[in-house]
Amino acid sequence: MAEKKRDYVWLECSSCGERNYRTQKNLRKTDHKLELRKYCPRERKHTLHKESRKK
Repeated sequence: MAEKKRDYVWLECSSCGERNYRTQKNLRKTDHKLELRKYCPRERKHTLHKESRKK
């Protein structure tokens, strides 16, 4: 069977802690955590979202 190359990760808001987005991440080439500025509906503004694995 083929080796798993991509994995799902959740993007968690750094200010309120809510998980708002789910995206795929390449497991081969990345060794750092994903950080993006995305819209948080709870805060109603763009905030920094950091990667967290699905629990």
